[in-house]
Amino acid sequence: MKYKLLLSGSVIAIGFMALMASSINEREDERVALNKVPVVADKIQHKNEEWSRYFPRQYSSWKKTKESSEITDMLKEKPQLAVLWAGYGFAKDYNAPRGHYYALQDNINTLRTGAPVDGKTGPMVTACWTCKSPDVPRIIERDGELEYFTGKWAKYGHEIVNPIGCADCHSNTTGELSVRRPHLDRALQSAGLPTFEDSTHQEKRNLVCAQCHVEYYFQKTEWTDKNGKKKVAKVVTLPWANGLTAEGAEKYYDDMGFKDWTHKISKTPMLKTQHPGYELYKTGIHGQKGVSCADCHMPYTQEGSVKYSDHQLQNPLNTMDRSCMTCHRESEKTLEEIVSKKYDRKDQLHELAMDNLAKAHLETAKAMEAGATDAELKAIRADIRSGQWKWDYAVASHPAFFHAPEETLRLLAVANESAMQARLGLVAVLAKHGVTNYSAPDFTDKKKAQKLAGVPLQKLVDAKKKFKATLEKEWQKQAIKNGNLNMKYRKGVDQESSYF
Repeated sequence: MKYKLLLSGSVIAIGFMALMASSINEREDERVALNKVPVVADKIQHKNEEWSRYFPRQYSSWKKTKESSEITDMLKEKPQLAVLWAGYGFAKDYNAPRGHYYALQDNINTLRTGAPVDGKTGPMVTACWTCKSPDVPRIIERDGELEYFTGKWAKYGHEIVNPIGCADCHSNTTGELSVRRPHLDRALQSAGLPTFEDSTHQEKRNLVCAQCHVEYYFQKTEWTDKNGKKKVAKVVTLPWANGLTAEGAEKYYDDMGFKDWTHKISKTPMLKTQHPGYELYKTGIHGQKGVSCADCHMPYTQEGSVKYSDHQLQNPLNTMDRSCMTCHRESEKTLEEIVSKKYDRKDQLHELAMDNLAKAHLETAKAMEAGATDAELKAIRADIRSGQWKWDYAVASHPAFFHAPEETLRLLAVANESAMQARLGLVAVLAKHGVTNYSAPDFTDKKKAQKLAGVPLQKLVDAKKKFKATLEKEWQKQAIKNGNLNMKYRKGVDQESSYF
């Protein structure tokens, strides 16, 4: 009887273990199948919603970038900016960046892109679409890169209609990470760095971001189309030939005598930094230790047996348990306090540099009014240009204080020093022309600052509203007719801006 019971128990145990093994094997097969990169049956070009068939979890998390919807008017928050950018588009309108879901619409709404009335009017060039939509690589592959970069912004308004999404960073046939914009590989080669294909997988997780989160300018390029017509393209180009530093890019621009614009107040030939997030990240501790952008901004998440990358790109402090605490051993509260202190240090130097640079512009204008010559102001303008470049480089990438706090503080300190050197020089020039005890006019609110910058705000707003009521609606109709846009997936796209 004893042996019969043992035998029965053994048979039951073996059967139970077999069932468990079968279940585990089935779950493992399911996990492997769900995590396997699918081969896309039909070539997906640009519509984000089409990717949901193959990557439902990633697509669902990407849609949550819609939650980052708050509009923050940076010209209201920091009115010095309007003076610093006088004569440049950012003095008209500048909001803090929102979620990728809104990037395309914000580009259309901003006063910086003007109010075109047809496909040939400006003011901006086609390159201003480059990082706003997966429609851009589709058009580059179809029309050729030089044709894409030729003409005005409104040229492709009826075609670039889908917001930043899947095909910006992934192959539209395999779903694997992919660089879809040719300018990045050219920049990597100019810097003596491995191209995207020659990079490690971890570095590729940075480089798909570096297609856009970098410093760039529009290089004037003459070319001849297939019909023999001579044209001029404004090609997105990264100034990496001297390395990925603020000074390296500044030397690049100085050597070629480049300027983004002439300052409306001080007549200084200026440089406008874009958003060198990748470059600054490479100088910080996370970059040096091989932590990728995706590790912090797109942390892995788990659903049952499936592990995938969270595509709700956002502040890592919102997902600390997955973004930070996998490596850091401090408590979340302690880590947040450390970050807060870093930000306070950055913001103090940020304000000092902005104030001194803005005053240097205004004091230069006063010197010109008093009769100072370009020769007398040459060294002063050089200090202003250099100082504002470094200030802008330190803050334009937005989270620079988090990515590279030491480098950010260094750049802001050097920027403030250059501004002070310019102002010391201006004291002597102003005194030489009989001006003493001059105080720069008040620019402590947006209205006053934009008035000093000569921004005709109401005129710009009225023109933009007319554009949105006319040409923008025509763009949408054409896009729907051509099959490039399904308005169902644009429902809820925020049409607001700081001036609406």
